[in-house]
Amino acid sequence: MPDLFETTFRVGEVLDAEAFPETNKPEMAKLRIDLGDEEVQSVAQTGYNYDPADLVGRQVLCATNLGSVRIAGEKSEVLTVGVPDEEGHPVLVGPDEDVPLGGELY
Repeated sequence: MPDLFETTFRVGEVLDAEAFPETNKPEMAKLRIDLGDEEVQSVAQTGYNYDPADLVGRQVLCATNLGSVRIAGEKSEVLTVGVPDEEGHPVLVGPDEDVPLGGELY
């Protein structure tokens, strides 16, 4: 089990995003994310606030050392970080301006 106190949060750029209705939550999407030194996949709950096409090119914050999990048969290698809006739907967390990919949260 990963130690949450040792979790690394890094900035990545969404290279590709597509709806992932195979999960039990239709608002899920598969994201391919560039962390600067590697590309990873994340299955994230984005459908309430984002169209997958609008996520491409966006910088997001990812928890990168939690291990991978399978969601509806797809590997999710990082956790794409979000906070709930007024209705409890995730709003993705990312920098206000472009920063170097792979940068770690202080």
